Amino acid sequence: MEMHFFSLLKNNSSTETVEPPPAPLEVEEPLPVEIVLLERTLPDGSTEQILFSSAGDVDVYDLQALCDKVGWPRRPLSKIAASLRNSYLVATLYSIIRSSETEGEEKKQLIGMARATSDHAFNATIWDVLVDPSYQGQGLGKALMEKVIRTLLQRDINNITLFADNKVIDFYKNLGFEVDPQGIKGMFWYPRF
Repeated sequence: MEMHFFSLLKNNSSTETVEPPPAPLEVEEPLPVEIVLLERTLPDGSTEQILFSSAGDVDVYDLQALCDKVGWPRRPLSKIAASLRNSYLVATLYSIIRSSETEGEEKKQLIGMARATSDHAFNATIWDVLVDPSYQGQGLGKALMEKVIRTLLQRDINNITLFADNKVIDFYKNLGFEVDPQGIKGMFWYPRF
């Protein structure tokens, strides 16, 4: 009887062979963007450029120094490096000062950064937005965020979220972010032991 059952299955099979879906086309990551946001002459005659970059080239020691300047608690350097490495987008602002007296000499300093994590398809969350306090109030934080948002949109990421300290909620609202849109609440898990 068992033989008969299996032979019926073999001979009367009406199932079709289903081909696996084609492999997704490899989507090339967009090339990093570098844009001069501001260029000015300083009182000593040297020139300063403020450069936005989406290349993600951040030295962890420079980032830690910037975090110190804005008063953020210190984080282990290995975790800072891992967060940068595992981010979908790391955008920076650099001040590049070129001396008027010494040809070819320049001083490059990290003055701002934001990063985003993503599922690479629908969602991204922006993290660690910071601007050197001596450069705040000049529109650079706004420019940094606008460039980050534009970069994510160009990569077809349309659901963009972030977490914000109460002191900067109005800043993000002015960029189009909403607190608890349609009653959506962020939730956090904390260890209870």
